[in-house]
Amino acid sequence: MPAALVLALTAGMLGAVNPCGFALLPAYLSVLVAGDESASPGPRRAVGRALRCTVALTTGYVVVFGLFGLVLAPLTGVLMPRLPWLTVVFGLGLAGLGGWLLAGRSVPTPGRGLRAPRLTGTAASMVLFGMAYAVASLGCAIGPFLAIVVSSLRAGSIIEGVALFVSFAAGMGLVVGVTAVAVALLRVSAVARLRRAAAFVPRIGGAVLIVAGAYVAYYGWYELRLVQDRRTSGQDPVVELAAAVQRGLSGLVGRLGAGWFGLVLAGLVLTALLLSRRRRASVGS
Repeated sequence: MPAALVLALTAGMLGAVNPCGFALLPAYLSVLVAGDESASPGPRRAVGRALRCTVALTTGYVVVFGLFGLVLAPLTGVLMPRLPWLTVVFGLGLAGLGGWLLAGRSVPTPGRGLRAPRLTGTAASMVLFGMAYAVASLGCAIGPFLAIVVSSLRAGSIIEGVALFVSFAAGMGLVVGVTAVAVALLRVSAVARLRRAAAFVPRIGGAVLIVAGAYVAYYGWYELRLVQDRRTSGQDPVVELAAAVQRGLSGLVGRLGAGWFGLVLAGLVLTALLLSRRRRASVGS
């Protein structure tokens, strides 16, 4: 059982940087940063927001994987060829949002008569982002999930299956959480050192969103070509370049393991608390 938990934890960590959806990690970080409209957020507030959004994103991610593994797996042959279309649409949407932010606009909000969640800053919006992240990742990451988690549940071991599911979710959330908290602290540091940087943060996030969204859409189109034309060799210079970067990230995640990621996350949260205490002391004096 402990070995299976470690395997599920590792699978979840690698799922965060899988070949199909790894470009959505910087996209998520950009959306997270661009959606924080505070002129000068404190370290504690920024890190708390990053952790809340990470929990929400991870929830959306694992809900889709759980639903697909337990309910929709028999329909894999019908659903999988159509998933790349969703990837293309989602990628184009992210690129469009990036262009909006790069032009100096703020994150759009619904009108007074609408109750739809904002794209950033709410748990509901991050759950939706996590679900889109999962849909884009299914083609590459569903195999280990089915083999490790769902097989245990279908074998009748409910407690073990739930434990493996939680371990998978924890692995995914650990990688996303470390990167999100680190980026949140970097943003706080940049704004604190240079007030003018606050005006450029959304634009930088928009540029990253354009690149990430364009690649996600391109990768979906690449998958569509593979599905529609069996004769396609699968070789593509853009995808191969991104795959090399993804392999490097996966290798780094695998070498560090959950222990180091946990220590880094704890260190970042502790740093945020210490910075917040120092900030309050300086304001009080």
